[in-house]
Amino acid sequence: MRPPGVVDQRFESLYLFAACRPGTDETFALALPRVNTDAMMIFLEQFARQLEPGVHAVLVLDQAGWHDARALHVPETITLLPLPPASPQLNPVERVWLYLRERYLSHRMLDDYEAVLDAVCRAWNRLLDETGRLTTLTAYPYLTASGIP
Repeated sequence: MRPPGVVDQRFESLYLFAACRPGTDETFALALPRVNTDAMMIFLEQFARQLEPGVHAVLVLDQAGWHDARALHVPETITLLPLPPASPQLNPVERVWLYLRERYLSHRMLDDYEAVLDAVCRAWNRLLDETGRLTTLTAYPYLTASGIP
């Protein structure tokens, strides 16, 4: 339970899309101004471009409307694996979001979109600077016990 804090009635949004390889510090992220199928396609295309040749990635994700493979052009090097409905506890990236909010992004008032973008990027980079943190946050036994590299 979080303590009560300062409330800002203004509204600026930024969405951090990320793919984390479970049980490692390997990750890829993009900060985008909106969340929809177009933004998801941008993320998937950029993620696919950074994959090593011959690598095929499986992205575990929730069933948000913008994750629906039927509405997306999914690169051939990526497979989307939807989790059962209402099961955030199975999604390793949910722990990453919680960690970022708890450690770096809560109880802050930011002036505008640029300030939000700067705060999110700084938080993400601080997380990446914590060697082993992503490893521990994403090491879900059902993903790491498979022995899949």
